[in-house]
Amino acid sequence: MTLSPAGPEHQVQTGDRTAPSVALRRRLGPDPAGRGRPAQRRGSGLPAPGRGLGSTGLAAAGDPSPRVRRPRRRQYYGCGLVIPECLENCWILDLGSGSGRDCYALSQLVGEKGHVTGIDMTEGQVEVAKKYMNYHMEKYGFRAPNVTFIYGYIEKLGEAGIKNESYDIVISNCVINLVPDKQRVLQEVYRVLKHGGELYFSDVYASLELPEEIRTHKILWGDCRFVSATFRLFKLPMTGPTERCQVTYNGGITGHEKGLVFDANFTFKKGETVEVDEETAAILKNSRFAQDFLIRPIGEKLPTRGGCTALQAKDIITDPFQLAEESDHMKSRCPPDAAGGCCDTKKCCKNYN
Repeated sequence: MTLSPAGPEHQVQTGDRTAPSVALRRRLGPDPAGRGRPAQRRGSGLPAPGRGLGSTGLAAAGDPSPRVRRPRRRQYYGCGLVIPECLENCWILDLGSGSGRDCYALSQLVGEKGHVTGIDMTEGQVEVAKKYMNYHMEKYGFRAPNVTFIYGYIEKLGEAGIKNESYDIVISNCVINLVPDKQRVLQEVYRVLKHGGELYFSDVYASLELPEEIRTHKILWGDCRFVSATFRLFKLPMTGPTERCQVTYNGGITGHEKGLVFDANFTFKKGETVEVDEETAAILKNSRFAQDFLIRPIGEKLPTRGGCTALQAKDIITDPFQLAEESDHMKSRCPPDAAGGCCDTKKCCKNYN
């Protein structure tokens, strides 16, 4: 599991502090309720994924919402930015699409050959989202709509007509926490994702597992800390690379030509060789990112740009609250004008942009 900080423009509240927005990377099996059932995350009610669906951190993506019509932006209830990289020609499913804001932003990024489907349990929201379809298609210069809005429940995607392995990416923005049966949501997502596909979702989490008497107590409820985090989960083969690898990013992702902030643990600069853990290696090899990385076993010499390499094992951060605390610690150690560049994980580095 891995997390990643967003850029400085994305902030979250953690108790009485503000910390950089974070994302988490995990693995999820096709049957969370079966063998090897994952444990519950602290307080959130969201299951910690098991094997099969790998994951990674928040992408540093620009917000295309200014091109989304203003009423869609006013009726927005998300808690993060659910726009990953490499979207061209992708088929995307939005769980709890609401008034369609994220769907319309994504529809521009996937292009005319891609498609975005939004599903929501509120018929009124579905109808509101549909009202602005012609406006956005004309705004983007598309000859035909590449967005569909349907009524249904995100834990019952089959009943809404969503077929097996039909989407490249599934997104959700602060909706899964509202569903009582979160295990069922993850099972359905696993079913509808293509192999190598990704679940990319933002949601809110509590620092404690709260009993019902605390949840309904106005004063005691305030003692719990909350954080907004973005999970990236990839549907991977049940068997894959079991060893750490060294990878080199080729700079081929549009908008991330100089470097890719993959998660809290890994920022890949173009031409720089980086040692990654087993799960990250499996994700890069089996997902839509495969064509953008040269992946080789540890120890094999790789050409670099003439810069430095980062072939050093590192501890993987897995908890958004830990990341928030470490971010505060780094801020206290780093001077505002700290120089960037290559350094080991124990030194203070300026974030790569």
